[in-house]
Amino acid sequence: MPCTTTLRLPGSVALAASPPLGSLVVVLAALGWRTVTPMRTIDFMRIGMLTTATPQDLDRVARLGLRCWQWMRFADSPAGPDHLDWKPFAEHIAAESAARGLRLSAIGALYANPLDPPQTERARAVFQRAIAVAAHLGVKIVSGFAGGVIRFQPNPRGGNLVQEPFEDHLPALLAFWEPLARQAADHGVRLAFEPCPQGPWHLPVMGYNALGRPAMWERLFDATRCENLGLEWDPSHLICQFIDPVANLRRFGARVFHVHAKDAFVNRTLLAAYGPCHPGVAEHRFPGLGQADWAQIIHTLLRLGYDSDLNIEGWHDPVYRDHGAEAGDALAGQKLEDAGLLIARRTLEQYVPAEPA
Repeated sequence: MPCTTTLRLPGSVALAASPPLGSLVVVLAALGWRTVTPMRTIDFMRIGMLTTATPQDLDRVARLGLRCWQWMRFADSPAGPDHLDWKPFAEHIAAESAARGLRLSAIGALYANPLDPPQTERARAVFQRAIAVAAHLGVKIVSGFAGGVIRFQPNPRGGNLVQEPFEDHLPALLAFWEPLARQAADHGVRLAFEPCPQGPWHLPVMGYNALGRPAMWERLFDATRCENLGLEWDPSHLICQFIDPVANLRRFGARVFHVHAKDAFVNRTLLAAYGPCHPGVAEHRFPGLGQADWAQIIHTLLRLGYDSDLNIEGWHDPVYRDHGAEAGDALAGQKLEDAGLLIARRTLEQYVPAEPA
């Protein structure tokens, strides 16, 4: 179970030393596959979406032919930390989900910066409550942003402020998350961090999420003994940083606890003309409309023994979204989000094995 002694090899993440996996993980490490002890959560992958916890939202999930969902905006829901009596609502929404044949894949606790001092105590309370709700409902994944310490130093040459590297504040990251990881481990729950950079142009520069770069994943996983700290993996964030998602998955796949199915597209013409820091160079899209190789992604997930679901993250696509009345938008007023979700579902379901009858 997490937060236990592990074997570390050069270039590897916390390798489980317990037999009978010991020989296997050594071989995989030599091949560049980063490995930890697996903890099974489900037997069959499903395709779903991110949504909030209302019966109307769950009706939409079922209507679109999706089979699972991730509970978003948990912090502000009736099960969040502002409500003492959270069990009736949690049990109600679980029953509503089951009545529609849906699986609750993960609880999206909080996507903010827990290491920002004004937010820290509430963030801790949110994750503690999310762990309690997950344990009560039998959900194995609680997710969110890891956050990061934001400090600046003056640049004497330019007069501007320069953000201190997140690497300098890894101890603070561990100090916040490891106690929560131990609490989660006691309940059979894993914590999954979405590595969204939260910087302009979908890049990690000036972002607040320390895990926006794979280099920081390595540092975190090498520094912690908590094997239930992992990733809510999303290939779009890698594509926007010009990283090969499949190669990344092969390296970090054993730490992937949940997947956001979101694609991205890099406009090479704009990139060649203006470089990466320019509007339109990189944009998020629905699966099937970007440059992710979903056949290889799902193939690799299955080969690695990934044991959770694919939940589609919508609302980012420049075309297939619900458009407002913004001036200059050729699609103003059109509601295209559901069409995008269907495109994504049809793209993904080609590669996801069917559940046994």
